[in-house]
Amino acid sequence: MREGHGHRGRHGHREHGEHRENGHHHHKSAQTFRRGRALAFLEKLQVNQATLKRQLIDPELESIKAVISGELKATESIMDEFIHMFQLHETASEEQAEEVFQTTKGHEGD
Repeated sequence: MREGHGHRGRHGHREHGEHRENGHHHHKSAQTFRRGRALAFLEKLQVNQATLKRQLIDPELESIKAVISGELKATESIMDEFIHMFQLHETASEEQAEEVFQTTKGHEGD
């Protein structure tokens, strides 16, 4: 074994528990990482939702209002399924997306 490379298991991977304080550290950090990625994706969907809502009330886009409405419904359906699947009920990013939409909506007449 080469010096400075730590102990390796029979498949070349670090032994389980080598850099963990307890047996659940790795599992918990991976779960937190996945939840963070899920929340980031949900936030992206929420930004898309806010954009579609703004487009829906834009008079210049009146001719494609039906298409925008369909996209909004599809996006909201995906969001609902995603929230349910990943148990992301009542996240802070949902509140932030609503605030962004309300703020943007209030500035349209400027």
